[in-house]
Amino acid sequence: MSASDDPRRVHFQSPEYLVDRLDAIAELFDKDRTDLLVEAIREYIEETADSETFQELVATKYYDDQLEFETVKQLVGAETAQRLRLLKADLEDEPLDLAAPEDVDVYDGDATAVDTADDDR
Repeated sequence: MSASDDPRRVHFQSPEYLVDRLDAIAELFDKDRTDLLVEAIREYIEETADSETFQELVATKYYDDQLEFETVKQLVGAETAQRLRLLKADLEDEPLDLAAPEDVDVYDGDATAVDTADDDR
C-alpha cells in the first residue's frame, strides 16, 4: 500500500435520511458504511473526470494559470495532464514565421494582403 492509498479520516455532515438509507444498503449487502461511501466517491470522481465538460474546465483553468500541473494530474490523470502540458507549451510559444509555399496556391487565388505595420501603433 502506497502512501497515497493510506486511509485518511474525514468528517462531514449529511442529511440524516441519506445516512439512514446508506446504512440500510450497507446492511442489505453486508458491507461497511465506509466501504460504500468510498466506492460511491470513487465512481463519482471517475465519472466526473471522464466528462468532456469537466476536462474542458480543467484545461481552461490550467491554460489560464489557475491550476498547477500537479492538481491537473490529480483531476484528469497523468496522461491527459501531460498532453495538456505539451499543448500549453505550444500555445505559449511564438507562432512560426513560415512563408507560404511558392508552388501551391493555398488560398486558391483569394488571398488578402494585410499590412501589419499599422497594427504596431
